Order: sequence, then C-alpha cells, then structure tokens
Amino acid sequence: MRLMPSFAVETPQRTYPAIVERGVLGRASSHIPESAGTIFVVTTRDVWEFYGDQLRDSLADRKFEVLFFPGGEERKRIACVEAMAEQMVERGADRSSIVVAFGGGIVNDLGGFLAAIFMRGVPVIQIPTTLLAQVDAAVGGKTGANLVSGKNLVGAFHQPLAVLIDPEVLGSLPEREYHAGLYEVVKCGIIRSPQLFRTMADRSDAVLNHDPETLDFIIGESVRIKAEVVSADEREGDLRRILNFGHTIGHALEAETGYSHYLHGEAVAFGMRAAVHLSRFLGLLRSPEAMSMLSTIELYGPIPDTPKSVTVDKLIARTYQDKKTLKGKVHFVLSNAIGSTRIVTGVDEDTVKAAVEQVLRT
Repeated sequence: MRLMPSFAVETPQRTYPAIVERGVLGRASSHIPESAGTIFVVTTRDVWEFYGDQLRDSLADRKFEVLFFPGGEERKRIACVEAMAEQMVERGADRSSIVVAFGGGIVNDLGGFLAAIFMRGVPVIQIPTTLLAQVDAAVGGKTGANLVSGKNLVGAFHQPLAVLIDPEVLGSLPEREYHAGLYEVVKCGIIRSPQLFRTMADRSDAVLNHDPETLDFIIGESVRIKAEVVSADEREGDLRRILNFGHTIGHALEAETGYSHYLHGEAVAFGMRAAVHLSRFLGLLRSPEAMSMLSTIELYGPIPDTPKSVTVDKLIARTYQDKKTLKGKVHFVLSNAIGSTRIVTGVDEDTVKAAVEQVLRT
C-alpha cells in the first residue's frame, strides 16, 4: 500500500482531513468516533453492490443501517431527504447517530443535507465513489437538494468529520461518469493549477487509461485546491466563488433540461466552454490560451448534444434563478490566464448570449 496525501480543511465549524489513499474504504471504521451511536449509510444499490462488502467488513463491529437512495439528479429533492429521515426515526436514530454518505456527488449532497437537518444536525462522513464527487462534491461541506426552478437552491453548509477518498473504487465507474469527473479536474487546473492543467492537456492517454500514478496525482491536486480554497472561504463570500467556473451556465443547462439529459460534469463542461468564450470576448483571455482550454476540454468528450428546445434566451433566463445571482446581478467566474480567474459582474447580456451561442453552434 502506498500512502497518499491527507489535506486539512480548516473551517470555523471544524477542521477535518480529506484523505486520498488507496484502500481507505476498508479502514473507514477507524475514522468514525467510538462514541457514535447507530451509523446510517446513505448509498445507492449499485454502489452497495460493488463496494458494500468492503464497507460492511470495516463496520463489522459497529451497529449500522443502510438507507438506499434511488439515484438520479431528478430525484435529488427534499422529498427523498424526508423519506430517509423518517427511516432513521423508524430505525432508532438519535443525536448520537452519524450519517455516512457513500456514493457519488448526489449522495454526498443529499446525505450531507440529511445529516445537517436531522435533529438539527448530526455528524457526517463523506466517502465519495465517483471521480466528480472525490474532487468536488465531497469536500467543503456544501449540501443540498434541487428545486424545479434551480439546482441546489435548498441546502446547508455542514462540514463532515472526514472525507475518505479511495481511488481504487473508480475502476468500476462507467466511462461516461469518469469523463464527467475529468471535466471538474480540468476546471481545477484552469482556475488554480497550471501544473494540473498541463497534465490534463499533455497526458490525456494516461488519464483516460486510468494510469494509477497519473490518476492519483490529478485527484490529490484537485483535492488540495478544494481544501485550500474552502479553508480560506468556507461560505463562498469571496475566494470560494472561483470553484464555480463553468457552473453558472452549467446549472442553467441542467435545470432547463430537467436534470436528466446531462451529468453534472458534462453541464459544467458546456458552461466552461461558454465561460472561456466570454473571457475572450471581454478581452480577459488571449486567444492561444482560450484555444488551449477549449481543446483540453474536448479531449474528455463528447458531451451529449443539446436538445433543440434549449435556446440561448432560456439559458440566460435561468441564470437569474441561480443561487450565485445577487441582487439581480449575475456573477461570472472568468479566466484571465491558466491558473487565474476573475469574478465579473454586470456583463452585457448580448455578450453573454454571444458566448453561449458559440457553444450551442458547436
């Protein structure tokens, strides 16, 4: 076993480790406090089928219950959280209970939200099993559910006790899910790490072939960036907003297509392409760097074609419902160089439309 990094996430709520280590799933019990009561594992049946035995063996000497979430972005709703909370009550949960969110990003978001609101808050441990969840959703304490009108519009900041990231579980990940996570890695490179970006641009064959050394590096570097940013700005008042690069238009696209046409990472890829064009149109980004970003995003495609019902006007209207819109002003995270970003407000709507139209045509 090769030991890998552990990154400290330091927030006013608590300081906790984000551990990137092969085989850590089998040692999950060692990260659960001895004082914890019943452990409630929130997961999906497919994740439990693949990796439930490892977690079950790790929890063999602890009392635990499994709560199955049916899966799917379209089911990431308060009704599912309420149903799981009712199951917890029926199975004897109390304030000593702990939630383990064991699955992809949706499970991490909903499991964390369940923990945040059950009896006004019980602890949670995040064990992400998709690449996207490992490099994004599981770290940082953002939890939530979707509304029809927008993504993650209800939720809470609820920091976990620990995040356990095991790259070995990615071996069973469908290729589409893997690619969706790679878009988030590209995002991390664009906003904060030229070295990570260069790896994604120059070593795509190794990345796509799950080369262990390369995969471990891109996960570790992405988690380092997320831990660093969250530690500096837990509640997205300033620096943390850079993590939303590609998300403003991406979230609008997900909502407009009913959360069923795109995986989250695919929608972010669409949004990143629009953001790159917008950065270029505003003179923030030189064309060679813009083309490098766009070509690197394309290395990990394709993303599904956009339905004909999706129009520029509909996407722009959706952006005003996004939780990152403040006092009626849309805040765009834009790139001014590889590894550097700017928050821009008050962008002319025609310029935004031109950037989105550029992506819709390609």
